[in-house]
Amino acid sequence: MINQTRTIGLIAALALAVFTSWPHSQIAVASDATIQKLDAANALPLVVPEEVGLSSERLDRISTVLGAGIESGEIPGFVALVARRGRIAYFESAGVLNPATGAAMPRNAIFRIYSMTKPITSVAVMMLVEEGKLKLSDPVSNFLPEFAEIKAATNADAASDAAGLETEEATQPIMVVDLLRHTSGITYGVFGATPVEKLYLDGGVNDLGVTNASLVERLGTLPLKYQPGTVWEYGRSTDVLGRLIEVVSGQSLGEFFQTRTFKPLDMVDTGFHVSSKKIHRLAEPFAEDHDGLVLKYIDVTGPPSFEAGGQGLTSTPVDYVRFLQMMLNGGELDGARLLGSKTVELMTQDHVGDMFDHGTFYIPGPGHGFGLGFAVRNEGPRSPGILTAMQGSPGEFYWAGYAGTYFWVDPAEELIGVYMMQSVKQLLPYATAFKSLVLQAVID
Repeated sequence: MINQTRTIGLIAALALAVFTSWPHSQIAVASDATIQKLDAANALPLVVPEEVGLSSERLDRISTVLGAGIESGEIPGFVALVARRGRIAYFESAGVLNPATGAAMPRNAIFRIYSMTKPITSVAVMMLVEEGKLKLSDPVSNFLPEFAEIKAATNADAASDAAGLETEEATQPIMVVDLLRHTSGITYGVFGATPVEKLYLDGGVNDLGVTNASLVERLGTLPLKYQPGTVWEYGRSTDVLGRLIEVVSGQSLGEFFQTRTFKPLDMVDTGFHVSSKKIHRLAEPFAEDHDGLVLKYIDVTGPPSFEAGGQGLTSTPVDYVRFLQMMLNGGELDGARLLGSKTVELMTQDHVGDMFDHGTFYIPGPGHGFGLGFAVRNEGPRSPGILTAMQGSPGEFYWAGYAGTYFWVDPAEELIGVYMMQSVKQLLPYATAFKSLVLQAVID
């Protein structure tokens, strides 16, 4: 079992007195008296919460608790959205978009979503699998020869320095499914202090000036932290999937996303950078939130050379809930089908279980598994998760983004929650609080 105190510390390192005193935008909480107009034309329908089995009074607690975080100066602002049975029951923004300017937080604010990019990349890979262009069991080296002769450390957690690190030839190839479920042996280089992590950092795998192709070239020269298919290790596996999509599709990752995902789902504000026409809607953190972070906030004001499949996208709650509603619907939304229902079923079930060592940094935690791009809650006993509260249903799937964004989907309740703010240091407490506050509002 992982050391939860250590884990929370790692993520945190990366990672109301009076309502009218908040700097806030219009609030779109549906009431019995009126249903207010949504900001975005692409939003799901907005309804009175009671129409979908939620309590308006209890949903207001979200405003109280998260608003207290604004009042205390812990978070600059947030946008929160709750959808049930395909309709929005709660949609609120509060606080400031940019602490430096004091601009109020609009509901259509754009956020760096970091690892909430991973599910979108994973869906893109599964679209190619459905088209027969690759198989989950394919060796990744069939498409990315940089991984043809890769080595793996044999004592990654025991070696004290690079001189004591021992490696051997990989005993089996990295398969496509290994990248999707984080069992490839590829690490990040920032969540641990082993010699392998140092090699990754020294090898430039966190350099944002790379391209997808050059990142894979660098990774191909470095040892895996573990043998493929043996240990769950959170790392740059999904960034490698981004390059895999480019090679198999013949498009850049951004082009593939735009033509195959964002346009069909009408995700009008999602991409690898924020255009000059929309930059005034970009959410920013407190200045001090930058201090002491291993990873810095990504500059999204222009097209990047690195279209990172694991961390690079910006989005809005309205856009992201459309992606999640597609998943909840079994792969389709408003006539646009991205995946078959059996593929969605496959992606949102546990593929780790007890088949693999959970390693020293198993983010899903006890009672939770990992599917193909999502963490999932399993049947049986549960405990508080690092990224999810105890409340919820078996079969729910979820993930979060480094800078303070979070989502979960509960198929049993037909419920989706999306929460976005920008504070690495406050990701954990507010993500889990948001989920608990939503679920206590379920009355039917």
